[in-house]
Amino acid sequence: MPIKKIAFAVTLLAAVLTGARDARSQLLINGAGATFPYPIYSQWFDVYAKDNPNVRFNYQSIGSGGGIKQLLNKTVDFGASDAPMNDQQLSQAPVKVMHFPTVLGAVVITYNVPGVTGSLRLTGPVIADIFLGKISKWNDDAIAKLNPAAKLPDTAIVVCHRSDGSGTTYVFTDYLAKVSPEWSKQVGKATAVKWPAGLGGKGNEGVTALVQQTPGGIGYIELIYAVQNKLPYAELKSHDGDWVMPSVETVTAAASGAAASIPSDFRVSITDAPGAKAYPISSFTYLLVYQQQANAAKGKAIKEFIKWMLANGQQYAPALSYAPLPAPVVAAELVQLEKVAVSGD
Repeated sequence: MPIKKIAFAVTLLAAVLTGARDARSQLLINGAGATFPYPIYSQWFDVYAKDNPNVRFNYQSIGSGGGIKQLLNKTVDFGASDAPMNDQQLSQAPVKVMHFPTVLGAVVITYNVPGVTGSLRLTGPVIADIFLGKISKWNDDAIAKLNPAAKLPDTAIVVCHRSDGSGTTYVFTDYLAKVSPEWSKQVGKATAVKWPAGLGGKGNEGVTALVQQTPGGIGYIELIYAVQNKLPYAELKSHDGDWVMPSVETVTAAASGAAASIPSDFRVSITDAPGAKAYPISSFTYLLVYQQQANAAKGKAIKEFIKWMLANGQQYAPALSYAPLPAPVVAAELVQLEKVAVSGD
């Protein structure tokens, strides 16, 4: 074999072996949970991996309920949820679970109404009555009075909701339980509820697709899913009586009051928040991490990622229609992060 070909073969073999060693040395961190923050988590993991090529994140967007279940079963290294874990769930954990807010987001009411392309106005009680099945046509007087200029058709309303355990559902039903006594009594708030009416879809992606494909459909999804799929979404009446569109600014307004009095474990609801221009279906979303990390390498990597997320990562939020965390929340999380113990520390 000519010398040049031998040299090329040796170089190629060295590159293959180096790549194999790099693949073996790459640390894989598995997570699962909320679909609500999936767009920004995907971007974060990609950006972070470019600066930290020895760490790779594998995130399954399966819904908050699934993420909590997998965390409790210790089949993932971290969970993700829009709904804080409740006391019962926390008591089932083999090790204490800590909540780390990542960004803030808006749950929007999206719809597919024939002949209507603009933004409709809806109030909390009207939304509750729609999802209770009490308002069944788009030209119902309750909707028409809020939208006198809209040409509402005599089309049946088709409720589209989540079929899986969902933090987005928790945020939505938490809001409805605050603004509708009937909803609170009949359905309540949870990551999964017994729906009075409608069709179920898996994930924010599934509900988005249902609304797109169903004339007369109405559903609740995270803002970025409506923006990316060019779906209309409603203007809602806020706690203080303002008509408010979901945006980075109005979600930030909803969080501003909570930031000063957020509990030490960060488990808080900011739906139906008071304040000027506060969007009423706003929420934190969380990473769920065991306080005692059994795997030293993974524990250290998760802590380093959370530090990066709280600092550099926040700049990516507005472009994806999420609101960055308030500075006091970031400061409090950095203090909490020091309490995450890594085996061998």
